[in-house]
Amino acid sequence: MLALLCGGQGTLSDKMFDLVADQPAAEPVFTAATTFLGADPREFIRTRTADELSVNHTSQILTVTSTLAIHACIADLLIEEIAVTGYSVGEMAAWSIAGIWRADEALRLTDLRARLMESSAGPNGRLGYVRGLDRAALETLLAKHRCEIAIRNPDLLVVIGGAERDVIALCDKAAREGARTGLLAVKIASHTTRLAQACKPLQQAHDASRHAAIASHRVLLAGGDGERIFSAEDATAKLANQVAHPIDWAATLEALAELGVTAVLDLGPGHALAEMMRASQPSIRCYAADGFRTIDGLRKWIAAG
Repeated sequence: MLALLCGGQGTLSDKMFDLVADQPAAEPVFTAATTFLGADPREFIRTRTADELSVNHTSQILTVTSTLAIHACIADLLIEEIAVTGYSVGEMAAWSIAGIWRADEALRLTDLRARLMESSAGPNGRLGYVRGLDRAALETLLAKHRCEIAIRNPDLLVVIGGAERDVIALCDKAAREGARTGLLAVKIASHTTRLAQACKPLQQAHDASRHAAIASHRVLLAGGDGERIFSAEDATAKLANQVAHPIDWAATLEALAELGVTAVLDLGPGHALAEMMRASQPSIRCYAADGFRTIDGLRKWIAAG
């Protein structure tokens, strides 16, 4: 079984749309994204600075746009059962790929998600990462610096969130203890209790959305813990609550392996999810869409099975 992984916010490249920029199948996705960006995303990505692209709302819209645009260009080939899941905001794209939302509705809800997160989080939030610190040592630092775990990844890689000054202080201390650390471009403490007020209105928006049943040939897993989702109605609270609760991506990758997945395609942006899957489950073939030079090359790979 093939699994599609939908990426979260990260460093956005001005080449992120090159693979599908001129593809007719992706045009409806670009048109829908234009409504929320105020400009065509293909032009937007080339004319904004890195700081402008890292703004939470902008980053979320561009991330989901990229994933859905690539999917639109390969969707006709995905006729067998596939699994799909998403990392952080990538879950918005995953629900669309699973058949619950059309691309334009997924982008509308992503726009709302980003705005609700910003209004509830307050200023000066930040995400950082710590790799290589054991759990006890990390828990001590989290308590001391008033930070929270935002995402648990494989290989002792943990994303932390909190006030920017506290995240910086924790990373500095963890580095002195031998860990690899750094700040992420995301300037909001996603997946922490700082965003708790966004959950209820976001769930209400999901409940009221234009949605359909999960497609019969799609297996949708929650990105937060790998639990299988059988209907949107039963999972809107789970999806909404993930903005204020930690994500266990390591558990999600394990769930994919237990499902019998034999190949993974990271739809991006980037290739971080493919790398994490490869490290976590070395027996599974892992590829990233951005590793293909042309959409024809990607389509041939999918067609070859």
